[in-house]
Amino acid sequence: MQPAETAIAFHAVGYQLPNGREVLHDLSFEIPTGEILVLLGRSGSGKTTALKLVNRLLEPSRGQIMVRGRSTRDWDAIELRRHTGYAIQEVGLFPHYRVSRNIALVPEIEHWPKPRISERVAELLKLVGLRAEIAERYPHQLSGGQRQRVGVARALAADPPILLMDEPFGALDPLTRADLQHEFLSLQQKLNKTVVFVTHDVREALLLGTRIALLEEGKLVSCQSRDAFLNSSDPLVRRYLETFSEISGKRGPA
Repeated sequence: MQPAETAIAFHAVGYQLPNGREVLHDLSFEIPTGEILVLLGRSGSGKTTALKLVNRLLEPSRGQIMVRGRSTRDWDAIELRRHTGYAIQEVGLFPHYRVSRNIALVPEIEHWPKPRISERVAELLKLVGLRAEIAERYPHQLSGGQRQRVGVARALAADPPILLMDEPFGALDPLTRADLQHEFLSLQQKLNKTVVFVTHDVREALLLGTRIALLEEGKLVSCQSRDAFLNSSDPLVRRYLETFSEISGKRGPA
């Protein structure tokens, strides 16, 4: 059993497609409770696959994943997913439900009393920076940034200890994305969740991650604290950091 301070651990985890192609190769790393681990890498590096293994949307071909001290194979899949809020780039809100119902779905499944659900919806809207009247709107009546905030609120609805976030801000314009990144950091300081955050953007990784895992072609290149990542001598890590420096130099200070 994993020590209590380790929220998630991968032990020699591999994932193979039905056609035999290896997507992940022997991933081993740990995520301490309350930290934000960013899975960084280019498209096709295996980031989203690794994320989906945490809540059993996919099953590992070999190796073992521990969540809160238990192998994912020992968790009931539904129970595990209720412990792991999930926010994605496309948001995935139900278009025929109002915002309030979208946020309330998991508490309703958990049979929370209606007054408690209403209180929770109001609390979460305030927490993610949305006005109370947004609750009665439908997703198509919201801006992209508002929809993404609702998606984060829904992921937090039942107060899960773990958040899985798959490029949640990737489809937004740069200004809205920057606003949400900073709001997310403020939110994390209040809630102290364990977060796995997927991105291909090194700037976002350095802004949000307390720990950064760099993947390349399904293999783990590096998994270390942000400061250690910044000072790494690994050639691929240095290439990512040089790219970030070039972009920052062109844009001016972040």
